[in-house]
Amino acid sequence: MSLVDAVISTGGSAVDDVVDRDSEKADEQAVEEFAGWVFDRFLGAMETLSIHIGSDFGLYDALRGAPATAAELAARTGIDRRYAREWLEQQATAGILDVDVERGGDGVGPGFRLPAAQAEVLTDRASLGYSAPLADMFAAVALRMPDLTDAYRSGRGIPWSAFGAAVRDAQGDINRPWFENVLAKALASVPRVHDVLSRPDAGIADVACGHGWSTIGLARAYPDAIVDGFDIDAPAIEAAHEHAAGLENVTFSELRGEQLADEGHDRYDAAFVFEALHDMPDPVAVLSSIRRAVRSDGVVVVMDEAVAETFSPPGDATERAMYGYSLLICLPDSMSTPDSVATGTVMRHATLERYAIEAGFSAVSILPIDGFAAFRFYLLER
Repeated sequence: MSLVDAVISTGGSAVDDVVDRDSEKADEQAVEEFAGWVFDRFLGAMETLSIHIGSDFGLYDALRGAPATAAELAARTGIDRRYAREWLEQQATAGILDVDVERGGDGVGPGFRLPAAQAEVLTDRASLGYSAPLADMFAAVALRMPDLTDAYRSGRGIPWSAFGAAVRDAQGDINRPWFENVLAKALASVPRVHDVLSRPDAGIADVACGHGWSTIGLARAYPDAIVDGFDIDAPAIEAAHEHAAGLENVTFSELRGEQLADEGHDRYDAAFVFEALHDMPDPVAVLSSIRRAVRSDGVVVVMDEAVAETFSPPGDATERAMYGYSLLICLPDSMSTPDSVATGTVMRHATLERYAIEAGFSAVSILPIDGFAAFRFYLLER
């Protein structure tokens, strides 16, 4: 049908549509700026995958304190020499590596050096700045895009186990330095919590402990306590056992949070849920079980994402990151369970308080713990 025919058959509405579309034409500068914004994200994604290559093959570890040419890096790590040269050049172009021209004595190009700051961020697993696991997680999630596409169409989910060891390990590795280096000081700064944890033979439950670094951090901070870590992911519990080798006041078991009270009412002085409640399909049932398992004079603490109080776009970096996690990992994981409440990563204070009140708590208060990565600590009041 021609435009003239369309005008005749619609009483002129086709012309009106053309005029309306023309009047909505975007400002050229705004288009150019947003196109640049998209390109910056594309560039960041490509370079994130290049960091994953360096992390996965141990290339950064091989360069730490030992500059190398492409031939030397290939020999140290067992990767192909031509790929080694391309990766080294790309890393230098991205500003990650420095070029050491004087080391180019093997006839195939210069040497490359990993600066100290980059070395800490990409190789030091004890540093609070350690960030290589973010790239590893991004790469692992990218492999699940066909599954995510199916989930978005069908309304089904993708269970945590389906994301594989790479995501599980990355999650544990990125939180490890915070639990090992900062958790003890953070909890000690809150007398109401610290005093309970310092009781002789205090019983502490760490629900959804993952790789167990939070459980280990609690056990080391409070050596007179008995700390039990629980998770439903068998490989995570196995890893937790390995990480806690030699630590005598820790146990790990496979157990759902909803089953904690089945182990005994008033059994614990304290219970924690570190960055996991938003993933749970039935958080009210979990919190209800925790409330019954913890003594009335004990404490229940939930650490979750430090998102804004309300949905108020555009968001800050934390808000944006958490929505990214939610789209790609946490919401699909939660929706893999039938009848899930499907919270998603962005669990706001009001949502947590609603869950807590439905579980029998009276209120939720924010603990005065600041600067603990992108997390916030909540105390669930009796």
